Amino acid sequence: MRKLVLYTLMSLDGVVEAPDRYIFDFDEVMYANLARTIKAQDTVLLGRRTYDEWALYWPTAAEQPFADFINEVEKFLISSAAPTVPWTNTTAVSSPVADLVRRLKERPGGDIGVHGSIRLAQSLLAENLVDELRLVIAPTVLGSGRRLLGEGDEQLRQWNLLRLEGTPSGAVLADYELNRTR
Repeated sequence: MRKLVLYTLMSLDGVVEAPDRYIFDFDEVMYANLARTIKAQDTVLLGRRTYDEWALYWPTAAEQPFADFINEVEKFLISSAAPTVPWTNTTAVSSPVADLVRRLKERPGGDIGVHGSIRLAQSLLAENLVDELRLVIAPTVLGSGRRLLGEGDEQLRQWNLLRLEGTPSGAVLADYELNRTR
Protein backbone atom coordinates (compact mmCIF):
# COMPACT_ATOMS: atom_id res chain seq x y z
CA MET A 1 0.00 0.00 0.00
CA ARG A 2 1.22 3.49 -0.86
CA LYS A 3 2.20 5.95 1.87
CA LEU A 4 0.99 9.50 2.36
CA VAL A 5 4.08 11.59 3.16
CA LEU A 6 3.77 15.10 4.56
CA TYR A 7 6.89 17.18 3.81
CA THR A 8 6.94 20.50 5.60
CA LEU A 9 9.29 23.31 6.53
CA MET A 10 8.84 24.65 10.05
CA SER A 11 10.42 26.95 12.57
CA LEU A 12 11.78 25.65 15.86
CA ASP A 13 8.55 26.71 17.57
CA GLY A 14 6.35 24.90 15.04
CA VAL A 15 5.31 27.69 12.64
CA VAL A 16 4.78 26.30 9.13
CA GLU A 17 3.44 29.28 7.17
CA ALA A 18 5.65 31.59 5.10
CA PRO A 19 8.92 29.62 5.33
CA ASP A 20 10.78 32.50 3.71
CA ARG A 21 10.47 34.15 7.16
CA TYR A 22 12.61 31.46 8.83
CA ILE A 23 14.51 29.41 6.21
CA PHE A 24 17.43 31.64 5.29
CA ASP A 25 19.86 29.10 3.84
CA PHE A 26 18.53 26.02 2.05
CA ASP A 27 21.80 24.08 2.12
CA GLU A 28 23.03 21.07 0.13
CA VAL A 29 21.88 18.55 2.76
CA MET A 30 18.39 20.06 2.69
CA TYR A 31 18.36 19.86 -1.14
CA ALA A 32 19.45 16.20 -0.98
CA ASN A 33 16.67 15.51 1.53
CA LEU A 34 14.10 17.18 -0.74
CA ALA A 35 15.40 15.21 -3.75
CA ARG A 36 15.15 11.94 -1.79
CA THR A 37 11.59 12.78 -0.73
CA ILE A 38 10.25 13.76 -4.16
CA LYS A 39 12.04 10.90 -5.95
CA ALA A 40 9.72 8.48 -4.14
CA GLN A 41 6.54 10.47 -4.94
CA ASP A 42 4.41 10.19 -8.07
CA THR A 43 1.31 11.98 -6.78
CA VAL A 44 0.85 15.26 -4.87
CA LEU A 45 -2.16 16.68 -3.03
CA LEU A 46 -2.50 20.46 -2.89
CA GLY A 47 -4.89 22.73 -1.06
CA ARG A 48 -6.50 25.67 -2.81
CA ARG A 49 -4.25 28.45 -1.53
CA THR A 50 -1.02 26.57 -2.24
CA TYR A 51 -2.27 25.56 -5.68
CA ASP A 52 -3.19 29.13 -6.61
CA GLU A 53 0.26 30.40 -5.59
CA TRP A 54 2.24 27.54 -7.06
CA ALA A 55 0.37 27.29 -10.38
CA LEU A 56 1.49 30.85 -11.11
CA TYR A 57 5.09 30.38 -9.91
CA TRP A 58 6.39 26.87 -10.62
CA PRO A 59 5.70 26.48 -14.36
CA THR A 60 8.38 29.09 -15.11
CA ALA A 61 10.63 28.54 -12.08
CA ALA A 62 14.14 27.16 -12.35
CA GLU A 63 14.72 25.91 -8.77
CA GLN A 64 15.69 22.28 -9.08
CA PRO A 65 14.96 19.56 -8.29
CA PHE A 66 11.51 20.75 -7.24
CA ALA A 67 10.48 22.68 -10.38
CA ASP A 68 10.66 19.70 -12.74
CA PHE A 69 9.06 17.43 -10.17
CA ILE A 70 6.05 19.59 -9.28
CA ASN A 71 5.37 20.54 -12.91
CA GLU A 72 5.39 16.92 -14.13
CA VAL A 73 3.87 15.01 -11.20
CA GLU A 74 0.20 13.99 -11.00
CA LYS A 75 -1.47 16.66 -8.86
CA PHE A 76 -4.83 16.66 -7.11
CA LEU A 77 -6.27 20.03 -6.15
CA ILE A 78 -8.53 19.56 -3.14
CA SER A 79 -11.15 22.25 -3.68
CA SER A 80 -14.86 22.72 -4.21
CA ALA A 81 -14.12 25.00 -7.18
CA ALA A 82 -12.27 24.30 -10.41
CA PRO A 83 -8.84 25.87 -10.78
CA THR A 84 -8.76 29.35 -12.27
CA VAL A 85 -5.21 28.80 -13.53
CA PRO A 86 -4.56 25.59 -15.45
CA TRP A 87 -1.50 23.51 -14.52
CA THR A 88 -0.28 20.37 -16.22
CA ASN A 89 -1.37 17.02 -14.74
CA THR A 90 -3.86 18.56 -12.30
CA THR A 91 -7.23 17.12 -11.36
CA ALA A 92 -9.61 19.10 -9.16
CA VAL A 93 -11.38 16.98 -6.55
CA SER A 94 -14.32 18.20 -4.49
CA SER A 95 -15.23 14.87 -2.87
CA PRO A 96 -14.06 14.21 0.70
CA VAL A 97 -10.28 14.12 0.83
CA ALA A 98 -10.30 10.99 3.04
CA ASP A 99 -12.09 9.06 0.28
CA LEU A 100 -9.59 10.24 -2.33
CA VAL A 101 -6.60 9.33 -0.16
CA ARG A 102 -7.96 5.85 0.54
CA ARG A 103 -8.49 5.27 -3.20
CA LEU A 104 -5.02 6.57 -4.05
CA LYS A 105 -3.39 4.40 -1.39
CA GLU A 106 -4.99 1.32 -2.96
CA ARG A 107 -3.60 2.12 -6.43
CA PRO A 108 -0.12 0.95 -7.38
CA GLY A 109 2.53 3.63 -7.38
CA GLY A 110 4.95 5.64 -5.32
CA ASP A 111 4.39 7.82 -2.30
CA ILE A 112 1.63 10.42 -2.20
CA GLY A 113 3.08 13.78 -1.20
CA VAL A 114 1.69 16.81 0.55
CA HIS A 115 3.78 19.99 0.32
CA GLY A 116 2.65 23.28 1.86
CA SER A 117 -1.16 23.26 2.11
CA ILE A 118 -1.44 23.78 5.88
CA ARG A 119 -5.21 23.28 6.21
CA LEU A 120 -5.11 20.21 4.00
CA ALA A 121 -2.21 18.78 6.02
CA GLN A 122 -4.08 19.43 9.27
CA SER A 123 -7.20 17.70 7.97
CA LEU A 124 -5.18 14.68 6.79
CA LEU A 125 -3.52 14.43 10.21
CA ALA A 126 -6.91 14.69 11.93
CA GLU A 127 -8.23 11.86 9.75
CA ASN A 128 -5.16 9.73 10.64
CA LEU A 129 -4.22 9.46 6.96
CA VAL A 130 -0.60 10.67 7.15
CA ASP A 131 1.85 7.78 7.24
CA GLU A 132 5.10 9.75 7.42
CA LEU A 133 6.16 13.23 8.46
CA ARG A 134 9.29 14.67 6.85
CA LEU A 135 10.11 17.80 8.79
CA VAL A 136 12.75 20.40 7.98
CA ILE A 137 13.10 22.32 11.24
CA ALA A 138 14.83 25.69 10.98
CA PRO A 139 16.80 27.06 13.95
CA THR A 140 14.53 30.09 14.19
CA VAL A 141 11.84 31.02 16.73
CA LEU A 142 9.05 33.21 15.37
CA GLY A 143 6.64 33.35 18.29
CA SER A 144 3.53 33.55 16.14
CA GLY A 145 2.11 32.09 12.97
CA ARG A 146 0.10 29.12 11.78
CA ARG A 147 1.29 25.81 13.14
CA LEU A 148 0.87 22.31 11.78
CA LEU A 149 -0.15 20.89 15.15
CA GLY A 150 -1.83 22.66 17.99
CA GLU A 151 -5.16 23.49 19.47
CA GLY A 152 -8.03 21.32 18.32
CA ASP A 153 -5.75 18.34 17.68
CA GLU A 154 -6.52 16.31 20.78
CA GLN A 155 -6.08 12.89 19.19
CA LEU A 156 -3.08 11.11 20.70
CA ARG A 157 -0.71 9.72 18.10
CA GLN A 158 2.68 8.21 18.57
CA TRP A 159 5.28 8.67 15.86
CA ASN A 160 8.40 6.52 15.44
CA LEU A 161 11.62 8.31 14.53
CA LEU A 162 12.98 7.03 11.22
CA ARG A 163 15.79 9.51 10.62
CA LEU A 164 17.39 12.51 12.28
CA GLU A 165 20.11 14.62 10.68
CA GLY A 166 21.58 18.05 11.20
CA THR A 167 22.48 20.30 8.28
CA PRO A 168 25.32 22.81 7.75
CA SER A 169 22.90 25.73 8.14
CA GLY A 170 21.72 24.44 11.52
CA ALA A 171 18.39 22.94 10.42
CA VAL A 172 17.28 19.52 11.61
CA LEU A 173 15.78 16.93 9.27
CA ALA A 174 13.41 14.66 11.19
CA ASP A 175 11.46 11.84 9.55
CA TYR A 176 8.73 10.08 11.52
CA GLU A 177 6.34 7.27 10.73
CA LEU A 178 2.98 6.93 12.36
CA ASN A 179 2.87 4.09 14.88
CA ARG A 180 -0.35 2.37 13.84
CA THR A 181 -0.02 -0.32 16.53
CA ARG A 182 -1.18 1.97 19.32
